[in-house]
Amino acid sequence: MKVQFIFLLLVGLLFSCKKNKTNPVPNIPFDVTINITLPSYSNLIGVSGWAYVNAGSKGVIVYRRGIDEFIAFDRHSPADVNGDCASPLYPDTDNYLQLNDDCNNATFSLYDGSPISGSDYGLRQYQTAWNGSESLRIFN
Repeated sequence: MKVQFIFLLLVGLLFSCKKNKTNPVPNIPFDVTINITLPSYSNLIGVSGWAYVNAGSKGVIVYRRGIDEFIAFDRHSPADVNGDCASPLYPDTDNYLQLNDDCNNATFSLYDGSPISGSDYGLRQYQTAWNGSESLRIFN
């Protein structure tokens, strides 16, 4: 009886699992370290600041969520499946926590990368490592 129950449970789990769709943003390997005291990245000195970094598919936007927490996303919109849009994602002028895609009318959250509208996929996120003083490593 136990064997039949386990078998039915495994079969049920097998058929209930959905395949994850892959993010359409290309995964381009990189490893960049920035100094946030430089003028290009000085907005990252304070919490809620953001800055652009030349890396990834169409550039990276880094956001400082907390004193010791940074988050980085590719500026290539997941709504732009073929990569035809020339302009990368950019923060909304009225709400900097919203990234806009003018080509596909999609919007995304800068706070966590989730889609707000116009896309089934969230933003491609990259790893960050903060040394606690001035260097931030962004990589995948």
